Amino acid sequence: MALVSLKLVTIIAEGFLEEKLVREIKRLGAKGYTITPARGEGSRGVRASEWEGSNVRLETIVSPDVAEKILARLAEVYFANYAVIAYVETVEVVRGDKYT
Repeated sequence: MALVSLKLVTIIAEGFLEEKLVREIKRLGAKGYTITPARGEGSRGVRASEWEGSNVRLETIVSPDVAEKILARLAEVYFANYAVIAYVETVEVVRGDKYT
């Protein structure tokens, strides 16, 4: 079984950004994604109440080139104005053709 080295991009963001972020990553080359609810505390503190909305965790496995495009777009549009963080990990996947 051959493993293919790709990038796992994880984005944690305010829930109301979910649809916009999905459109962005797909436009930049992501073939799929997984979204789960997220909660926690960071540099902006704990969300004060439910009316502010929940956070989401968006994950996508992509080529290194697409990962760089996604991070550049997040830095350009989202980081300064929204509670958004992102990180990238190298992952080994089977059926690597599904992601590129």
